[in-house]
Amino acid sequence: MAQQTGKLKVSIKNNQNTVKIPSGIRLLIRRCCHAVLISEGFTQNAEVSVSFVSNQEIKNLNKTYRQKDSVTDVLSFPLTSEDGTVEISAETGFVMLGDIVISIETAVKQANIYGHSLSREIGFLTVHSMLHLLGYDHETSPLDERIMREKEESVLDKLGISRELTFTSGEEM
Repeated sequence: MAQQTGKLKVSIKNNQNTVKIPSGIRLLIRRCCHAVLISEGFTQNAEVSVSFVSNQEIKNLNKTYRQKDSVTDVLSFPLTSEDGTVEISAETGFVMLGDIVISIETAVKQANIYGHSLSREIGFLTVHSMLHLLGYDHETSPLDERIMREKEESVLDKLGISRELTFTSGEEM
């Protein structure tokens, strides 16, 4: 029997005008967020915000919040505190997991470098960030990194966008 999950509200904003967001990406993001919650046994109603930004904007955020003056692919801003306390939306009553910020310019570049589709790259970045929002951190130890990578690939595999299935052969999926 499939595990019951709560409702999921995903707000997606495009805050850049450098790269056109391909059709289907918004649905993919929602599917990725939902799949992570299912795989982690998260049963409460939840809310997530996802924003597409430019390289310059993500560089500014990276410098402000992580003291790293460089462009990165994705940033996660969890709203769960260290002691596990969650923030509840006054409007919806949903658990507010946090914000995911994706540099679409970097996602396009990385998809080309790794030889897979932009859908696979955005799917990976979304799953990666959702795990961060749920408390996973690959920077704490090599074991934590391996655990997080295995969880990412497991979710992507269930969605049909695993590494093996998404390498492009010249044409975009």
